[in-house]
Amino acid sequence: MPGDIGGLLTHTIPEINGVAVSGAPSPLTLDNLNQLNGSVSLTSKEGIEALPSWMDGVTPDGNRTEGATSCTIITVDKGSGILDAFYFYFYDYNRGDFVLGLEFGDHVGDWEHNMVRFENGVPTAVWFSQHSDGQAFTYGAVEKTGVTGLRPVVYVANGTHANYGTSGTHDRSVIGITLPGTLAADYCDAGTLWDPMLSAFAYSYDVANNTFTPYAGTESVNWLYFQGQWGDAQLPAGTPGQVVIFGEAKYVAGPTGPITKNLGRTAVCEVETGCTISSVLTAK
Repeated sequence: MPGDIGGLLTHTIPEINGVAVSGAPSPLTLDNLNQLNGSVSLTSKEGIEALPSWMDGVTPDGNRTEGATSCTIITVDKGSGILDAFYFYFYDYNRGDFVLGLEFGDHVGDWEHNMVRFENGVPTAVWFSQHSDGQAFTYGAVEKTGVTGLRPVVYVANGTHANYGTSGTHDRSVIGITLPGTLAADYCDAGTLWDPMLSAFAYSYDVANNTFTPYAGTESVNWLYFQGQWGDAQLPAGTPGQVVIFGEAKYVAGPTGPITKNLGRTAVCEVETGCTISSVLTAK
């Protein structure tokens, strides 16, 4: 379930190569997180294998995460009438996929996102992030909901939080190859409904100057400049509980935050080369 962006800081210690950062801000907050450099891993106090209850996140109640801010909205004016609105979703823990009875890709902290592209105020395309890749669809193709019937629907994969435009089973690549059938897949359905905008931070981003500006009522922008890992570093091979096969590990490093997700992209896709925007909504 979704986590609290600031809450993660109360459960982690800033470390570099397994050593606590000397002189780190204490307590660590969203307002001083930018004082840590990009080499830092926000390491869970209990260790990744402990799976304490805070890693379960917050189950939305009445469509919102009560007591937790789990989303940040970032608007980016690209000029020529183009504005990209990013919706970043935060989770305290990512549980990876099971492949042939082995689990791969668990990590503390998780960031996934959608991006809606507007052209002259009209939404034209939607990006769905899925691990290090994703899918792009025309706005007209995606499922909608809400009072106005205009809000895109996103299906979140169980455990991994990859975002999809349809429910069901979605094939994915593991250990460098795409495995047949459902040996490596994400699963999602119409489960608990969550409206991320009911509890969200909101900022604008200036690409040229690499600066964020908060909208009224939003927290300090400082945390957005942190380029380190929102979670533990990858456990070394040989560590009790760690499994590494063909370069893929059970316990991997936590993700980096929104600033590293190509906010200045010109294409709709995060990886711009070969970006395809489909006008037909399909499973992956």
